[in-house]
Amino acid sequence: MNSDSTPQRAAAVTPARRALLRTALTGAAALGAGFAVASPASATSSPARPRPSTPGQALRELAAGNVRWRTYREQHPDETPAVRQALTSGQHPFAVVLGCVDSRVPPELVFDQGLGDLLTVRTAGEVLDEAVLGSVAYGVLELGIPLVLVLGHQSCGAVRAAVDADESGEPLPAHIQYLADQIAPAIDHTKEGDARVDAAIDANVRLVRSRLAAEPDLAAKVRAGQLAIVGARYELTSQVVHIT
Repeated sequence: MNSDSTPQRAAAVTPARRALLRTALTGAAALGAGFAVASPASATSSPARPRPSTPGQALRELAAGNVRWRTYREQHPDETPAVRQALTSGQHPFAVVLGCVDSRVPPELVFDQGLGDLLTVRTAGEVLDEAVLGSVAYGVLELGIPLVLVLGHQSCGAVRAAVDADESGEPLPAHIQYLADQIAPAIDHTKEGDARVDAAIDANVRLVRSRLAAEPDLAAKVRAGQLAIVGARYELTSQVVHIT
């Protein structure tokens, strides 16, 4: 995907697709309750580690794992020799997490998951291109994963760089400009300073989520109730993940 194609694809939203996006957003809001209701008591998992098979189950498992992480009660699941051996014959991850490359936000740790649990795709600012879209589609269409979580985070350097470049008008080095160009539509020029960056972080997650939801193959899965595409944000200060 070149730097011009994503904005064009995002803009070319038909009435039917807009209705689909509204449906997907409503479903995401309902599923988002999983992050709000999880507690340390409910975050414990059974020894069998049943694999989530629906969007709601997958989101609740991520919520429970995040509670374990932020309360320092990690289980570090699915790392045993038996699991490692079993994974040589195949994988059955229950969620795709599209997150940032930031070294402070590794999805397997933030959600206290182990080998074979998450299909992670990481780009600066969660920016999409054809390789990212293909990777997400592979997880959903080939592996049958029921949840795609777009995970932004507090103090995202890629978003700040995009905001700074937008304000200064000075080009960024090499391929970093591509990242800024993709994030630029999420910038709210009615805000100033750190508030502008913070708002852009949330808006960028929603923008990426909407672009994924507009992909025809993924949209069909959402329509059938087999997939949810959800936007979320990780707070570095509290280690909490919440729906955006």
